[in-house]
Amino acid sequence: MNKAEQFETQGRGEAGGQSRATVALLAMRGMILSGSLGPGERVSELAIVEQTGISRTPVRAALQRLEEEGFVEAIPSGGFAVKSFSETDVFDAIEIRGTLEGLAARLAAERGSSTVRLAALHECVAELDRLVPASLDSEDGFMRYMSANARLHALIVELAESPSLKRQIERAVSLPFASPNAFIKAQTLMPESRGVLIVAQDQHRCVAEAIANRQGARAQAIMQEHARLAGRHLRLALRDDKVLEQVPGGSLIRTGR
Repeated sequence: MNKAEQFETQGRGEAGGQSRATVALLAMRGMILSGSLGPGERVSELAIVEQTGISRTPVRAALQRLEEEGFVEAIPSGGFAVKSFSETDVFDAIEIRGTLEGLAARLAAERGSSTVRLAALHECVAELDRLVPASLDSEDGFMRYMSANARLHALIVELAESPSLKRQIERAVSLPFASPNAFIKAQTLMPESRGVLIVAQDQHRCVAEAIANRQGARAQAIMQEHARLAGRHLRLALRDDKVLEQVPGGSLIRTGR
């Protein structure tokens, strides 16, 4: 089965135009993140239709969604082109995420949570403790770390009990290099990053403690500083093209080299 047939089969398995648009969205997002569609390259609706076997209407809907997510931008001649990002753009995106997650941690602390909900947060921290650093020498260990790390960040957002804030955070992390797990895979190639991960895990423990003790200002400050560790990983990744290739969406970043 070729790629077009695969996407066509997926499209038939989904019901309704919205589902076909989702298949198109996933396909195009994958092309962008893999570098198949490079920065500045015009996205041809017809080419996407031919590759995926999905009709133009859901493809157009998917392009509009990609524009909202920040992956493509409208061009004067019509249509869309893959967007590129300066190093400053990426650092700003990381800082925005940290600011929003800091607010989530503060609200989680100040609003209080049940023992059961806090237990889930502490259990997640304990799982990460078991993984860092002993389990990070293998691909499986890193995958488990990524899963637990994403879960911990999601738990903090849920504890904030703010649907509005949750939506803003989801929007902030829609660009892959701004997400909490953006640089995890690249760390397999950066020995210096091991120490950064140990610091990050200590911050996980500290923010969970601050939330449990209802220390809002402390929880907020820790989460903001925690996000800035991603900036340190980015600086390391920008030194080496092979490392940057391991960052989802890394090909979209315009480096200063």
